Amino acid sequence: MIAHDIVVVGGGPAGMAAAVAAYDRGVNDVVILDREETMGGILRQCVHNGFGLHKLGRELTGPEYAAHYAAEVKKRGIRTLSETMVTSITPDLLVTATSTRGIQKIQARAVILAMGCRERARGALNICGTRPAGVYSAGTAQKLVNCEGYLVGKRVVILGSGDIGLIMARRMTLEGAKVAAVCEILPYSGGLKRNIVQCLEDYHIPLYLSTTVSEIHGNERLEGVTIAQVDENRRPKPETARFIPCDTLLLSCGLIPENELSRAAGVAIDRRTGGAAVDQFRQTSVPGIYACGNVLQVHDLVDYVSDEAEIAGRAAAARVLEEAPTGETVETEPGSGLRYVLPQRVMKTEEPVDLFLRVTRPFGKLKFVVKAGERVLATASRPVASPGEMERLRIPAGALTDGVEKIVVELEEEA
Repeated sequence: MIAHDIVVVGGGPAGMAAAVAAYDRGVNDVVILDREETMGGILRQCVHNGFGLHKLGRELTGPEYAAHYAAEVKKRGIRTLSETMVTSITPDLLVTATSTRGIQKIQARAVILAMGCRERARGALNICGTRPAGVYSAGTAQKLVNCEGYLVGKRVVILGSGDIGLIMARRMTLEGAKVAAVCEILPYSGGLKRNIVQCLEDYHIPLYLSTTVSEIHGNERLEGVTIAQVDENRRPKPETARFIPCDTLLLSCGLIPENELSRAAGVAIDRRTGGAAVDQFRQTSVPGIYACGNVLQVHDLVDYVSDEAEIAGRAAAARVLEEAPTGETVETEPGSGLRYVLPQRVMKTEEPVDLFLRVTRPFGKLKFVVKAGERVLATASRPVASPGEMERLRIPAGALTDGVEKIVVELEEEA
C-alpha cells in the first residue's frame, strides 16, 4: 500500500484542473488516475473549436484545451497514472486501482471524483425494431470519425438534439455524409442556441421537434427508420409515422454521470442531477470525498467545468492542510419551473456563494429570486432561459446569517 495526500480519479478537463488547483493551494503530493492512454478525457475527440473563450480568453479546439492543462500538470510535476482503472473507493478514502502494473491500494487524505459521463444507449430508449449494424451513440461516432478516421455512414438520422448530436450533424455533413433529419422528442432543443445555429441552420439540416424514432429497420445493416410525432405523453402518433431511408442512426439522448464508484463509497446521490449532493466546496456526504465536472452535473461549457474543478481542488487541499472551513449548513431547494439547484447544501460562511441551476422548459423574460424564508438574498433577471443552458446566481458575501434555515430559488416570469 502507498499513500498520497490527494487522489484525483479521472484525467479529463475536470481532473486536471482540480489537480492543478490543489497543487497551487499548497499540496504537492497529488496523483491523477486515468483509465485512458493519455490525459484529456472527452476533449481528445472534440476537434471543433469554441473551447477556452471564458477561461483562457482565446478560442481553442478540444485537444488544444486539453493540451493546455496537460502542460500545466506536467509543469508542476504532478504524478499521472494512465491506463489505470479505479475499482473501488472506501469511506475511509482507500482507493483500489488496477493496471498493467498490477493491483494498487492507495490511502488518500482526500479524493476528488472527476469521472465524467457516459451516454444513454439504445437499450435505455425502448425503440422497437431489429438490431442491425449502424446504430451508434453520438459520442462513439465522434470518436470513430475524429480519432480513428472512420466514416460511420453515408446517410444519417440523429435522434436527440443534445450538443454532441448537433455537433455530429455538422461533422458528418463536412465529411460528405447526408444528414436526413435531427429528431427531438421534446418541443424544444436540448442544445446550446449557438450549436443549433452553427450546426443545423447554417447547413440546412432539418430539426423535427416533438418527434422521435419509433422503429428501426434492417437486418445486417440499418436500412431506415420510422419517425413519428409524439403526443403530450411522448407517445408516438401512428398517423404521423413516415419512413426515412438511412444507413446510420446516431443517438444523442442525454448523458449519465458515472457515479458507480461514488455510490459504492457511500456518497449520497441527488436524483435530479444524477451526481453527488455537495456543498459549495464540492464536498460530498462522505468527508474528504469531493466531486466536480460532469460526474457532478452535466455542463454546457468546459470552461465552467474547469472553474468547478478548481473549487474542488482548493477545498481538498484545504482539508489536507487542515484549513478547511467548518460551520452549520442549510439545504437549497428548487422552486417551480426549476429542475435542480447545486450545491444542494450551503455552509454558512462570510464568502459569496454561487448557485447553479437549470429551468425545466424554455422561458421568456424572467427573474430568479433567492430567498431564505421571506428574506430575499439575491435576484437576477434574464431575457430568456433554456434547459440547455446552465444558469449561475451569486449569493453575496455576508448574506448567510444565523437566521437562514433553508434557501429556496424561485422563478418569476415577467411581462
